[in-house]
Amino acid sequence: MSEDSGLGSPTTPGNILAIDAMGGDHGPTEVVAGVRLALRSASYQGRILLVGDKPIIERLLKEEGLRDNERIEVLHTTEVIGMHEKPVTALKQKKDSSMVRAIEMVKEGRAHAVLSQGNTGALMAGGTLRLRPMAGITRPALATVIPSRGHRFILIDAGANPDGEPLHLLHNALLGKEYACCALGIKQPRVGLLTIGTEEGKGSEKILQTHDLLKGANGVLNYCGPVEGFQLFRNEVDVVVCDGFTGNILLKSLESCFDMLKTFLKEELMANPVRQTGAFLSSGAYRAIKRELNPEEHGGAPLLGLNRLVLKAHGSSKRGYIAGAIRIAAEALKHDLTGAIRADLDKLANATPKTELK
Repeated sequence: MSEDSGLGSPTTPGNILAIDAMGGDHGPTEVVAGVRLALRSASYQGRILLVGDKPIIERLLKEEGLRDNERIEVLHTTEVIGMHEKPVTALKQKKDSSMVRAIEMVKEGRAHAVLSQGNTGALMAGGTLRLRPMAGITRPALATVIPSRGHRFILIDAGANPDGEPLHLLHNALLGKEYACCALGIKQPRVGLLTIGTEEGKGSEKILQTHDLLKGANGVLNYCGPVEGFQLFRNEVDVVVCDGFTGNILLKSLESCFDMLKTFLKEELMANPVRQTGAFLSSGAYRAIKRELNPEEHGGAPLLGLNRLVLKAHGSSKRGYIAGAIRIAAEALKHDLTGAIRADLDKLANATPKTELK
C-alpha cells in the first residue's frame, strides 16, 4: 500500500487504527495473530493499517487467512526503532521506522489512533511531539487497568511522567476518570490519591498540595480522598492517582508478584501425586481465577492527554494482549475519549482558579 491509498480523515465513517507491527519483542507474528483474534471476536469494527515490512506482514496475513480481508491495509516501512535506542535520537534518525510512520498517519488524519509495542520512550516522545498535548494539559500520562477480585481499577500515571507536580496529578485524575468511564463503564468513578496515610496533613508537600487541588475540583471529579496501598484491592476506588515514578514501581511490583504467585502455586500443586489429584479436582476454580485476573482484556495502556489517541502495549505482548489492546482502542474511539477529556478540561478551567492552571 502506498501513502496515497486514500485512508481518509478522522471524519471518515468507520475508525482506522494504525498498528506499529514491528516494534514488539515477537515482531509482526503476534501482532497479525492478534489482529485475527480481534476481528474474529468483533471487538473492532473499523479498519486496520499495519505499518512495517510489507512482504513479511503480507506473508503472515496469508498464514492467518487475512490476505484478502478488505478491512486490513499494509504500509511498507524499512526501519525499526529498537527497544534500547535513545528515543529522541531514534525518532530523528529513523523517520521511515514503523513507529514514526504509524504516528504520522494519525497526525495526517489518515488514521484515528496508533498502537505500538515498541520503545516506550520513543512512543511517548513521538506522540507528544507530533500529536501535541491538549490545550490545558501540560504532560500526558499512561493509564493502565489493574485486575482485582470482582473489581478493576485504573492506575495513572503508570510511567510517562516520573516527576509529576501537583498540577500534573490533578490532570492525571481527570484523565483517569474519563478512561474509567470508557474502559470500565463507570459513570461516576471514585478517584483516590495514592499516599502513605489517609489522615489530613499526612504525606509529602506534593501530596498535600495535590489533595487540596483535587478537593477543589469536586464539581468535576468524584474525589474520595487519599488512599493507601492496602486499600487498592478492596473496591474502595476506581481511579488511583500518582506520579509516574510511583506508578511504574507499583505496576511492575504487582506484575512480578502475580508471576511469582502463579509459578509458586504451580510448583506446589505439582509437587506430588496427591496434590496433582487435588489440582485436577480444583481445575474449575483455577480457571475461574484466571478469567477474573486475566490482563489480556485490557492489553493496551493509552497515553492520555494528547490530541489523538496513542496506545502502548507491552513489548512482550502476545496475540491475546494485542487483541485486548485493539478492543481498548475501539472502545476509546467509540466513546470519543479525547472529546470527553476536552469537555472536562473546560469544566476544570471554570472550577479552578486560573492561577493554579498555569
